[in-house]
Amino acid sequence: MRVIESLLIDGQWSAGNHPRHAEVFNPATGEVVAHLSLAGSADLDRALAAAARGFEVWRKTSAYERSKVLRRAAELVRERSGEIAALITLEQGKPLAEARMEAFGAGDHIDWYAEEGRRAYGRVIPPRATGVRQMVLREPIGPVAAFSPWNFPVSQLVRKIAGALAAGCSIIAKGPEETPSSCIELCRAFQDAGVPPGVLNLVFGVPAEVSDHLIRSDVIRKVSFTGSVPVGRALGALAGQYLKRCTLELGGHAPFIVCDDVDVEAVATLGANLKFRNGGQICASPTRFYVQASVYERFVETFCRVSASLKLGDGQDTGTLLGPLANPRRVAAAQAYVDDALAVGAQLRLGGQGIEGGGFYYPATVLTEVPDNARIMSEEPFAPIASIVAFESLEEVIGKANGLPFGLAAFAFTRSVQRATLLADELQSGMVSINHFGLAAPETPFGGVKDSGYGSEGGSEGLDAYFTTKFVSQVG
Repeated sequence: MRVIESLLIDGQWSAGNHPRHAEVFNPATGEVVAHLSLAGSADLDRALAAAARGFEVWRKTSAYERSKVLRRAAELVRERSGEIAALITLEQGKPLAEARMEAFGAGDHIDWYAEEGRRAYGRVIPPRATGVRQMVLREPIGPVAAFSPWNFPVSQLVRKIAGALAAGCSIIAKGPEETPSSCIELCRAFQDAGVPPGVLNLVFGVPAEVSDHLIRSDVIRKVSFTGSVPVGRALGALAGQYLKRCTLELGGHAPFIVCDDVDVEAVATLGANLKFRNGGQICASPTRFYVQASVYERFVETFCRVSASLKLGDGQDTGTLLGPLANPRRVAAAQAYVDDALAVGAQLRLGGQGIEGGGFYYPATVLTEVPDNARIMSEEPFAPIASIVAFESLEEVIGKANGLPFGLAAFAFTRSVQRATLLADELQSGMVSINHFGLAAPETPFGGVKDSGYGSEGGSEGLDAYFTTKFVSQVG
């Protein structure tokens, strides 16, 4: 069995010295395709020492020179996007067309930060006394520990790497053990573009061991984590204990609100395609569909028709639009949510039963008339399950949308400017997309509120997270 030498430390690739390996599966078949070597404590110490040295080099490299390296990395990622996409699909399962978009789009994220890093200006404050200069300087915060998830192995990791490097920080990135190969090739592109040794380090390991070791280290000055709410709480608490800045992008349970004045068929088609993208394994995926009562049945009929047309299969096969889930735990969780909803009175309109045989498959599933006490109405399913319920008034649905502790993304559809303004103002969410899907572009901030975390990645806000402020008051 192939063993992946997965560690990039101080510019060198090597195997980890941890006694355990991680199994890497092809979710389309359920077969183990590789064993992944993991970092032990000695490896992590080497990575910390390398990041400390790399930071001293990189922070003194001009923003102009850093930008050139990043732009070259973006070119290499685009040139290699086909190979990277194939690795994403092999290990994560998403359809190859989606994987290609993810891999190629990573270059846009790098380009954005390459340019934004050149424009990370400070400012001069008018003094109260003659001869005084008051300046605000923005300096890189220091070495970063970043933890990225398996559902978007490249596009989540690239935001953390590109943001840190553009600001002048070094970084130790812990990639997802389920989907390592595309992360490795992404980092190889940065390395080949000229990132100095120690500036970018990549490790895989036992997650709790790695996070505890890195966050407690005096070397690390910032933590960036994308993942579940429980893990985010734990890492945020640990980072807070050591007074380290933290960016957390955690779970969501996005409402999708459909008013009665829209093109119902068009919105239902968009909603179905958004819901089942990446098998619903997206933190910003719409999960709670609230449809105004007068257009409810039309919406449900179109939504089910579009959902039923999505070909389920191996992501590498032509025409597949819904690939397998990442692991058998997700299949079991999906079935548990459906069984619970049906037990409390929901109606099954499509799917609802896992596919037996090789691979981790679950079909597009639509539940209607779902009671509020169903688990799926209060817990993020992270699965290809849509729950659709009717509402009467806008005030009612805003209350339901805001009724959970999540606040990552929200979607709303209406032709009324008045309604759109009310929804934009009242929805408690870090991101609100009205009348289209307008999230996750490199130039826009991506982040949540409440239990969905704090801080943003993307946009100028994403770069700000890697700077610290220094005020200088000078005479003479």
